[in-house]
Formats: sequence, structure tokens, C-alpha cells
Amino acid sequence: MKDQDNSVNTATRVLKTYKEARLENIEALRKLVVDAAATLLQEEGPEAVTVRKVAQKMDCSTKIIYSLFVNKEGLAQQLYLEGCKLLANELEKTPQAADPAQHLLNLGEAFWQFGQRYSSYYKLMFGGAFADFKPDEDSLKGTVTAMRQLLTLISHAQEQGRIPAQYDTESAVRAVWSSLHGVIHLYMGGHLGDAHMAHAVYKQTLSMIVSSLLPDH
Repeated sequence: MKDQDNSVNTATRVLKTYKEARLENIEALRKLVVDAAATLLQEEGPEAVTVRKVAQKMDCSTKIIYSLFVNKEGLAQQLYLEGCKLLANELEKTPQAADPAQHLLNLGEAFWQFGQRYSSYYKLMFGGAFADFKPDEDSLKGTVTAMRQLLTLISHAQEQGRIPAQYDTESAVRAVWSSLHGVIHLYMGGHLGDAHMAHAVYKQTLSMIVSSLLPDH
């Protein structure tokens, strides 16, 4: 009976082709490289993320990094997508509020906290830290996914008649996002004093946005 069971297990076992196994190994290696680059990004900032330094951290040749990502911009794109996941996670765990105005305030605060907690990712994603890197279509889709909570909130508020009809969803989201980003970007550029002062300006800006979008709150 045991021999029969073994023969059945052998017959039903799914064997990977060489190509499938190789692709899995390449993807695992790509993830290790991205993890190494992410560590450099967080510990030393965007300027530290070079192919040479990532190769040193991985204890491998630069040729391996180039073979996996073609160039530094290819690696930057993967870091951008990692940043989108982090941002999505921060926004998804934001406390829900029945009142759209309060929920928008909560999401705005979460966006500020993301910029503080993951400042290097923020600079890469939204601050032009990698001069030659421009987000491609996949990266921009990642940004949309990350901002899903904001999109959903504004869409629902519009359906409830809480947001004036002259605002369409995408325009409203862009207005909120660009206004809040402007404060963070100015702060990171040293124009708004310390974090406490900049946060006060940010909260005031956020409050004005909420009052404009949801005038009857």
C-alpha cells in the first residue's frame, strides 16, 4: 500500500521547468537587491542609493545589479513601488470616521506622518531625489492604488452631495494632494522652520482644504 501511495505522490507532483525555477531565483534575487537598496535609502538617504553601494551591500558585482535592473532608474522604480505600498498601508490603517470631513483630516494627518516616518521614500517618490528618474505607467498606477482611500472618500462625499458639484473626483484629489505636498516639500527644503512649526502650517492648510471642499461640515 505504501508503494502505491508513493507512486501516486510521484505521479501527481508538479515539477517545475528549468525556466520556471530560474525565473523564481531571479525574482528572489531582485527582491534581495531591492531590500538592500531600501535599507540604504532609509539609513543614508536617496543620495546613497547607487548601483556601486547596493552592490557593496550585497557583496556582489555591479554587473549583477545591472543585469537585474538595467540601470539605476530601474532600481529606483522598484523603490518607488515599495514606497507606494508603504503609503497605502499608512492610509489604510487610518482611523475611519463617519463624518467625511473628519476622515479627510485623518487621512491628511496620515500623509504627513508618512512623510516624516519615510522621508527618504517621500523624497524619492514626490521630491525628485533621483533627478533622472521619472515614474512610468506602472509606478503611477502604484500611486493611484496608494491614494485609493482618498479617492474613495471624496467619491462617497460627492455621492452624498457633501462636495460641491463643480469639483470632479480626480480634480479634487489632485487639489488636496498637491496642496499638502507643497507644505511638506517646503518643509523638507528648510523653508518652514522645524517639524513643529511646519506641522502647524500643514494642519492649518489641511483645515482650509476641508472647509473649502466640505463647506457645511
